[in-house]
Amino acid sequence: MLHTFVALVQDKPGVLTRVASLFRRLNLNIVSLTVGESERPDTSRMTIVCEAPENAAHRIRASLYKLEITVDVDEVGRSEGVIRELCLIKVAAGPSSPHGLHSRSQIFELAQVFRARIVDLAPESIMLEMTGAASKIEGLIQVLRESNYQILEVSRTGRMAMRRGHHTSRVLKALGTAPASPTNSTPTAAEIIPNEFEDIHEEEE
Repeated sequence: MLHTFVALVQDKPGVLTRVASLFRRLNLNIVSLTVGESERPDTSRMTIVCEAPENAAHRIRASLYKLEITVDVDEVGRSEGVIRELCLIKVAAGPSSPHGLHSRSQIFELAQVFRARIVDLAPESIMLEMTGAASKIEGLIQVLRESNYQILEVSRTGRMAMRRGHHTSRVLKALGTAPASPTNSTPTAAEIIPNEFEDIHEEEE
């Protein structure tokens, strides 16, 4: 299954390599990775999506905490946070395209249905911008392909996630999340110190 981790890390050279190397040593595939500035000075925010067994989330989180460049780590589930992705899609739309001169109006209609935006209009192509869940983006791409539109380019940011604010128990129930008592999200020393991947060790610089 897919796990989404939000990690705050020190903003300095080599951090991205350290994190990528950790997942390589854990033999886990990174599905998407986004990095940008955070609300804290000299701290970057990473959103990491990886494919791993359901019970491996705690071990991955503890392994990330072992890196001295890590400030904080959180796993964000669908019901616990807001998860979005940005996608740019360039579609052939001109006299020589499969749908001919009618392709532009049809793409405009599709954009309205999927709440996408037209951000570039050229003589031979149209570029769509869409923000939403990955399933919604996949749906638009699938409809374009099944309608015999020629997709020239696709660029996706990967997931960006943020934990929701404090809600009432009724809201949490509607989201599918059971109310929980506030706890310290930082793993204890007993959780971090044991190496839960026996063959995994921090590589020497």
